[in-house]
Amino acid sequence: MISYLKGKIVQKQLDGIILEVNNIGYRLMLSSFETDQLNLDQEFKIYVYENIKEDLYDLYGFLGLDSKQLFEQLISVKNIGPKVAISILGIAQVDVIKSAIAGGEVKFLRTAKGVGQRAAEQIIVELRDKVGLIVNDKAATIINRPGKHNLNDEAVEALISLGYSQEDALSLLLAVDPTLSTEERIKLALKG
Repeated sequence: MISYLKGKIVQKQLDGIILEVNNIGYRLMLSSFETDQLNLDQEFKIYVYENIKEDLYDLYGFLGLDSKQLFEQLISVKNIGPKVAISILGIAQVDVIKSAIAGGEVKFLRTAKGVGQRAAEQIIVELRDKVGLIVNDKAATIINRPGKHNLNDEAVEALISLGYSQEDALSLLLAVDPTLSTEERIKLALKG
């Protein structure tokens, strides 16, 4: 079993890369999000998931163990295969995807190619408790800051009802004075 490969990126493709390791080129399927972070002719360590079936042998690559772990959790969900899982990883950073799953954000998950309403709901049902709520530094700052910025804040709820994700709502309110009225805070956040 291959745990990781370390080599030079010799080609970038729509759905992955060719990684040269000791004069052997390995085709690795990566999420578009991670592929965009790679530069040609640079050496990288890529963690690998081997998808071996009767008629195929595919290698999926990941820049970090956190993305590989989320991939493995996603493919454990009924009717979610490796291609759909890698598509989900392509929509955002791992912590943002985990937050969306934990927060029940079906609409966000549906932005991934191959993910419909039913699949997004199934992912949330099966993984919500497994991924845990992960928030980025900005959101953590807001949640831990004294004042009115918290997940039960009326301004946060209002922005979510307008179509913003929980994370975006919290980020918008970061620059707004928490001592202002809810209405003023919403107006300033929308202008921001």
